[in-house]
Amino acid sequence: MTTSSAAPVAAGALLLDAEALYRELLRGVQQLRTPQTQLVGVTSGGAWLVERLHSDLQLTGPANIISSAMHRDDFSKRGMVSGGGGQTTLTFDVNGAEIILLDDVLYTGRTIRAVLNELFDYGRPASVKLAVLVDRGGRELPVQADFAAARVALASTQLLALARDTAGGFSFKVEG
Repeated sequence: MTTSSAAPVAAGALLLDAEALYRELLRGVQQLRTPQTQLVGVTSGGAWLVERLHSDLQLTGPANIISSAMHRDDFSKRGMVSGGGGQTTLTFDVNGAEIILLDDVLYTGRTIRAVLNELFDYGRPASVKLAVLVDRGGRELPVQADFAAARVALASTQLLALARDTAGGFSFKVEG
């Protein structure tokens, strides 16, 4: 496992150590998954997480990535790049599959709603669970994580984003 040299980031009075939270997410995913479970990362932070989990869990084949871009309710404002950018790549039959969606930060729930719409374009899964590094509250839709490595409260003016260094280590950026 690659560790990041980045220092923990302060979010209010709380320090967020992305590497420590990743280790907690790894533990949570191991508890949630069965041998049949497919891991799917939401672009871009969730895609980084699923790529590293894929390696750490010694899973074969390419990592599964899903984009929220085409189903966002703010598509006309954000466009493709800021709306999730990358293409969806699912290497399994979604029909009847057990899926764990992975994302870096859960906030309003709108990205997850868009991702679920994208997922259902590919078929009807048996179940979908959500695992995130950070649940920051502020929900606008009835979406909740089955596993969150941390729950924090941030001002609505603040942005919390996962960053990845060239060695694959994680850190957080807090803006605003």
